[in-house]
Amino acid sequence: MHYILVSGGVISGVGKGIIASSTGLLLQALGFRVSCIKIDPYVSVDAGLMAPAEHGECFVLGSGSEVDLDLGNYERYLSLSLTGDNNITTGKIYLHVISQERKGAYLGRTVQIVPHVVDAIKDWIKRVAHTCVDGSGEEPDVCIIEMGGTVGDIENMPFLEALTQLRHEAGSTNFATIMVSYVPVIHGEQKTKPTQHAVKSVRSHGLIPDVIACRCENPLSESTVRKISLHCQVEMDQVVVVRDMPTVYQVPLLLREQKLIPRLLTKLSLPTTSVPKSLAAKGSQLWDEWSIIATAKHTGTVTISLVGKYVSSPDAYMSVTKALEHSAMHLRLNLNLLWIDAEHLEPTTETADPEKYRVAWEKLHSSSGLIVPGGFGRRGVLGMMIASKWARENKIPFLGVCLGFQVAVMQFARDACSLPNADSEEFDTEAKEPVIIYMPELDREKMGGTMRLGLHETIFQEGSEWAKIRALYGGVQGVKERHRHRYEVNPEFVDRLQAAGIYFIGKDETGQRMEIFELKDHPYFVGTQFHAEYQSRVLAPSKPYLGFVAASAGRLDELLKSSTITDSK
Repeated sequence: MHYILVSGGVISGVGKGIIASSTGLLLQALGFRVSCIKIDPYVSVDAGLMAPAEHGECFVLGSGSEVDLDLGNYERYLSLSLTGDNNITTGKIYLHVISQERKGAYLGRTVQIVPHVVDAIKDWIKRVAHTCVDGSGEEPDVCIIEMGGTVGDIENMPFLEALTQLRHEAGSTNFATIMVSYVPVIHGEQKTKPTQHAVKSVRSHGLIPDVIACRCENPLSESTVRKISLHCQVEMDQVVVVRDMPTVYQVPLLLREQKLIPRLLTKLSLPTTSVPKSLAAKGSQLWDEWSIIATAKHTGTVTISLVGKYVSSPDAYMSVTKALEHSAMHLRLNLNLLWIDAEHLEPTTETADPEKYRVAWEKLHSSSGLIVPGGFGRRGVLGMMIASKWARENKIPFLGVCLGFQVAVMQFARDACSLPNADSEEFDTEAKEPVIIYMPELDREKMGGTMRLGLHETIFQEGSEWAKIRALYGGVQGVKERHRHRYEVNPEFVDRLQAAGIYFIGKDETGQRMEIFELKDHPYFVGTQFHAEYQSRVLAPSKPYLGFVAASAGRLDELLKSSTITDSK
């Protein structure tokens, strides 16, 4: 097994995940099989209970595991199907070690960070690295490990020790390190000291950078690269300049231009001649397709409003924005995404802060499509409901996802079903007209990992052949998409809702759980209880999102008549 470690410098959030994913893509383009592991040193077991506004999106895998958003990057770039084991946290490691200790697995020895915790980390990495994640049944050639956090973090120490030992055990020709460091510009001067100190710190822990990836807004001067080379004791061709690109999807092209992969392959003694011809040809085709879509000229712009609860932290909607980007790229359109705080659309804001109210409504009125994504809690729900009503009545393309699906149903019930008190049990446990209810089989006491999670099948109902969303899926009988919810449409109100004109054309296998609704006589008014964005890929956009963006651009009929949707998710 060959390992590539991607670690950070003295500042986080500079693009380790994109660089790790891009490296994986470049290896795939040569025909190598790739797997990825993300190490998050926080004590939380997983990302399921973390606040989206603070930590960013919780990404859900097909297995139902709730993981760090960087695993979403890996799946979107590399078309992998990862599991919860591909995301290692301090919480998971300590749970495992303590569980083993309670079973007596350590034979009475004193359980310590070294060797027991460190060994558990190494064993976890080795086991997961050998697991197939591309559906081929074959073991990966290379495992890319992304180390979360920054140099010097206390919680990182056991992981750094484990990786240092893994490097020694695997051998220097089976282990390469990419260190990502930010090069700031102060008063017009590119500063290299943060990178120098980061490299010094990493070396003190026994990890030797084979490549230093310098993140920067603009290209580094030759003198800056030379200074980094000199003071970090690497050759100049080991310094890779990762400047800001027009889109993150062009980062692989930038890394390829600077010959990152040949350097890594030389370090890993991994010749391309070892790749079967069939995989090499498949990789070459992948690269051609990626290059075309990443550099294609766009013929127009589509403006879409995202009305949500966490808009102050765009990372909270990472998969949603990426799915929109994938769809816009597929249609050769620029995406102009307007972020609207749902609370700013509410009547109370009109009284408390008229300017915020005016700006929010101006944004909404200027958009040609509206998406309301998922979330939890009552805050902003009224604004989402009002926005869904505006889209419905004004024939504006609308996509509601999870909570967005539910609020659109609630608003429709109030407007069309003579249910003025239609509400959700999430917001009012004593609701008089609970059109949204708590799923009866779920645990009401424990919160972590107890939602309806992961892949579940949705069956298109008889007589739904007219539906645009079914046509987007190719007219199939059923689809599997990923879920993350505790609440659902109350079956007792379904007949009344459908009689009023909102059709639940997709249901679960039992026929009791509503999964997709669509309105007739509307350009595109669709809601999904599932999160289709989790399976969107750069080269295969999510079909509900692709249809939504196409409708927002006035091109849905053109899309449905073409054959270009057949390869999308």
